Amino acid sequence: MPTPSTDSKITGEDWYGRQIGAGEHHRVAFIDVDMTEATTAGAMFTECSFRGVRFNASRHTSSAFINCSFHRCTFFDASFTDCKLMGSTFERCDLSTLAVTGGDWSFVDLSGADLSRARFDGTWLREAGLAGVKAGGVTLRNVDLSAATTDGADFACADLRGSDLTGINPLTVSLRGAVITWDQAVQVAESLGLDVRPDEA
Repeated sequence: MPTPSTDSKITGEDWYGRQIGAGEHHRVAFIDVDMTEATTAGAMFTECSFRGVRFNASRHTSSAFINCSFHRCTFFDASFTDCKLMGSTFERCDLSTLAVTGGDWSFVDLSGADLSRARFDGTWLREAGLAGVKAGGVTLRNVDLSAATTDGADFACADLRGSDLTGINPLTVSLRGAVITWDQAVQVAESLGLDVRPDEA
């Protein structure tokens, strides 16, 4: 995954519990920074690189991480509410208990990530990279997955109710035990080439 070129660096600092308000961070490299229980509100990070950063139990509201890269970062019990992460990439990150409400995560690359206990609710994941994700048990409620790349993804026992499944090819992903609605079942059947018709008297 490409890493953005950066102009400044913050290394090894303790930002535990820090409140980060509105303000812009552009092309900054954050390396081994502790952001445990930090909060952001209206903060803007563009083309930043986060390496070995601890976001555990952090809370992010109406903030943006645009075209950023995250490498070996931990997000245990972290939450993002109405945040924008368009074009950002995640590599070897712990996202298994991430909670996302609303927001725009279009074009995000989560390929191969462990999302097994993560929750996305009302989030845009348009054209997101979800190939090979380990998402058995994930909650994806009312999520826009249109044009997402999902080859090899595991959505077994996932809660997919209300989500746009047009980005999911049932022939290349695992959906065993996944929870969907009746209209989604029709969508999946049609994607398999079936001709779905109402019962005739």
